[in-house]
Amino acid sequence: MDIERFREECLRLPESEESLPFGDDCLVFKVGGRIFALLPLSTDEPSASLKCDPDRAEELRARYDAVIPGYHLNKRHWNTLYLERDLSTEQIIALLHHSYALVIAKLPKALRQELQDQIPITQY
Repeated sequence: MDIERFREECLRLPESEESLPFGDDCLVFKVGGRIFALLPLSTDEPSASLKCDPDRAEELRARYDAVIPGYHLNKRHWNTLYLERDLSTEQIIALLHHSYALVIAKLPKALRQELQDQIPITQY
């Protein structure tokens, strides 16, 4: 998956916002003011960082070369995915949806319920 497709998938999620709070070389995607994805723009190999359930994060890292502990992030809760290695587009989208779902689960109840009714969560 290329970075433009990843960006499009992030922006398809309800109430998703894109910003550059860390400088011009990293797109940040938020929902309800909380980050669910980071997309560095100036790397040799396209990658993205996503939140992940800690047990699932360990499992993914052990199974796929494309998944490593979150780069400059809490390694227990974040993974960095290399977008052009051994994960399919469907797998990357499912992991993006998982990250988004983890973030909205921590939002205030009214907003959380509104968003949960709208999300097209793909299981992986």
